[in-house]
Amino acid sequence: MKKLLFGIIITFLISACSSKKDNYLIKFHEGEFDEIGVPSGYLNSQGDTIIPIGNYYYCYTDTIRDFGMVIENKTGKIIGIDKNGTELFEVFKYDNGPDYVESGLFRIIKNGKIGYANLQGKVIIEPDFECAYPFRGDFAKVSDNCETIKDGEHSIWKSENWYQITKKGKRAEK
Repeated sequence: MKKLLFGIIITFLISACSSKKDNYLIKFHEGEFDEIGVPSGYLNSQGDTIIPIGNYYYCYTDTIRDFGMVIENKTGKIIGIDKNGTELFEVFKYDNGPDYVESGLFRIIKNGKIGYANLQGKVIIEPDFECAYPFRGDFAKVSDNCETIKDGEHSIWKSENWYQITKKGKRAEK
């Protein structure tokens, strides 16, 4: 409890020294260590609680200037939020965490389809693909119809109809 109080005091001191124009969220948590399962929330740069401890199972992002990621309590889904705490979309899970950012984009999910967003939380390519790999440079491999096959604790995608898309979501020319 003392460490939580100390963290809140430090946050207030930082916010008192910052300009009022800065509008961002700072993560705070209970306990000594910040790890998955430790309750956390967000204060704004003025020290007001925007997302109370317990709203989410875990808050991934330490400072949210535009966009951050959190884990929902009930579903375990990773959700993208903005600095107002508004939920934007579900983030594709990879390797038991949020999808890796590749070429400035990461995968998101909406209605079971996959698309891409940037680190500012802006959807760049609407979720329209059944299967979609991360971007490698300027292109990503996607499919409109594929099958997910379980392979132990992992799964693989199979499709006869893979194609490449550009960062604008257009089918790449051959």
